[in-house]
Amino acid sequence: MPIRILTVDDHPLLREGIAAVIEGQPDMVLAGEATNGREAVDAFRDCRPDVTLMDLQMPEMGGIEAIGAIQREFPGARIVVLTTYQGDVQALRAFKAGASGYLLKSMLRKELVDTIRSVHGGRRRIPPEIAAEIAEHASDDALTLREVEVLRQVAAGNGNKRIAVQLSISEETVKAHMKNILAKLDANDRTHAVTIALKRGFIEI
Repeated sequence: MPIRILTVDDHPLLREGIAAVIEGQPDMVLAGEATNGREAVDAFRDCRPDVTLMDLQMPEMGGIEAIGAIQREFPGARIVVLTTYQGDVQALRAFKAGASGYLLKSMLRKELVDTIRSVHGGRRRIPPEIAAEIAEHASDDALTLREVEVLRQVAAGNGNKRIAVQLSISEETVKAHMKNILAKLDANDRTHAVTIALKRGFIEI
């Protein structure tokens, strides 16, 4: 029996590229496609694939949320994340949600087929650079949800006073959060903190 694959991505060109790769493999078949997380959950119910290839950044429902929804209904689901994001935070979120593999879109041409076979065989796959990033930050203090909210506001170009209004907290509290954020991320200033947070996947633009 060929490995049945569901592809979930909002970019048609990427789905077409994956379909072409799968068609060239004698032991694989494309079972279905979806363009967002909500469609992915429905498509999974309909076609019950062996392996699902899941993008993270999608409209309506993102990949992490979709992985969690599928895993709650089908605990044995084998899902490989496809993403452009190399951050350790995004990868950890994906694995905690129930992903079995993590693949950067830049690696698709070289790694896709082996990753599908590996995950189908019950193994986990994670690129060495992502694993190294996770290991490097394993002992770091995680940002709290409120600190992430503050960073999102900073990334949007808001000053402390505006952030305080937006989050219904005092300006002193915003300053305290920023002090904690700079320490946790080992950042020199606000701009540096945003750069680090984007790279590691705490926030997205």
